[in-house]
Amino acid sequence: MNSTSLPHGVVAGADIRIGAGRSRKFVGDEHGADVSYFYVENQPGEGPGLHWHPYSETWVVLEGTARVTIGEETFDAEVGDTATGPAYVPHCFTNVGDGLLRIIGIHASATIIQTFLDED
Repeated sequence: MNSTSLPHGVVAGADIRIGAGRSRKFVGDEHGADVSYFYVENQPGEGPGLHWHPYSETWVVLEGTARVTIGEETFDAEVGDTATGPAYVPHCFTNVGDGLLRIIGIHASATIIQTFLDED
């Protein structure tokens, strides 16, 4: 089913894909939703740099193992684990497994606002 034949309110994955990869960026404000998310597929060693948001972010690990840093705490999250980072607290994650990491980062905001520490 292509995006033109989807029911109202359904967003095709291809319409929110980031570049040529499989990751997606859903900005709620563009679709009448009060939340936004990143659906990320990372190879081993990949992940976003340390950054923060003016709202909380919640991650759900769908496949693989993520090493998550929230503030001063670092831990490994595996399939089915959920973690939340509070507003304004720097955080990041990296794929520390041997295979693909699939993770959803849910932003408690209709828009995505993020500041990377190397940009401060």
